[in-house]
Amino acid sequence: MAKIDIKQHVTDTIISEMEKGTPPWRKPWTGDATGAALPLRHDGTAYRGVNILMLWATSHIKGYASARWMTYRQALALGGCVRKGEKATRSVFYGTFEKENDGEVEPQTSRYAKCNNVFNADQIEGLPEDYYVHTAPPRDLGTKPVPELEAFFAATGATLITSETPKAYYAPGPDQIHMPPIGTFFDAGGYYGTLGHEIIHWTGSATRLDRIKRFEHRAGYAFEELVAEIGACFLAVQLGVAPAFDQSAAYIEGWLQALKSDKGLIFKAAAEAQKALYFINARVLLQLMPLCGARRSFSGLCFMVPRLGADCPPPAPPGASRRALQAIA
Repeated sequence: MAKIDIKQHVTDTIISEMEKGTPPWRKPWTGDATGAALPLRHDGTAYRGVNILMLWATSHIKGYASARWMTYRQALALGGCVRKGEKATRSVFYGTFEKENDGEVEPQTSRYAKCNNVFNADQIEGLPEDYYVHTAPPRDLGTKPVPELEAFFAATGATLITSETPKAYYAPGPDQIHMPPIGTFFDAGGYYGTLGHEIIHWTGSATRLDRIKRFEHRAGYAFEELVAEIGACFLAVQLGVAPAFDQSAAYIEGWLQALKSDKGLIFKAAAEAQKALYFINARVLLQLMPLCGARRSFSGLCFMVPRLGADCPPPAPPGASRRALQAIA
């Protein structure tokens, strides 16, 4: 069997969906979709990065409603059985190996990516009932500020300026996010979805993840917009709101051309979006610790921040020790 180029496979899948009119990260909120959830492994841990995009795209194409995915053997271990004729979906499995170099005292650790064949719970019979739970639609937030969402964004430490100027944007110079009043949006969900996009931009400043400067050579602005849109989708799922999609067809066409010329681009964009989400959650959790401790809820806010996995620690905010962040996880 020929070896599969997983990066090319993922990129080709995403390009195919974009050429049909909708980027895969928008799929959970378009057409007949009723809501979104992060894809989950058999044990309930969430997929990350580009795997989220791939599994969202497959769910949309195949009409899967469950957020749970697993290998054939994992399904058997749970008492399930993959139905005859069902086809697996390729996800990306990351691993590490140590390579010894001549003259080096310590071996170097390198990462690799390979295919992992998984099935959606909707393709499997006999699983426990909670594996078939369908995704709930985004919450109806009305038209007024939502206290727990206001608290979440305030806990990031971002400077938010509100004025009557009818435009939302992040200004790198003064390091501020500008938002129109919430009452100028159709509903509160639109406001918070837009704010989520801008706060992903905010994470890219030189004093935080230093992303915007590092990617200036990569058709800078368009790549940053790709990171912000994907990151805003990840954040929207976490907060239970719908993201705001206002990028023009020209952006999508530009992303398409860039993906066709660089099979690693979507991996880089999804990884940067994931880092941004980790950064935001770390900032929020560090603010919450004095109020509620690392593991208790506070006025409905802690539920919005998932447990940070120890296998992929978030980047430390300025002034925060890695030990403090690991204590949260």
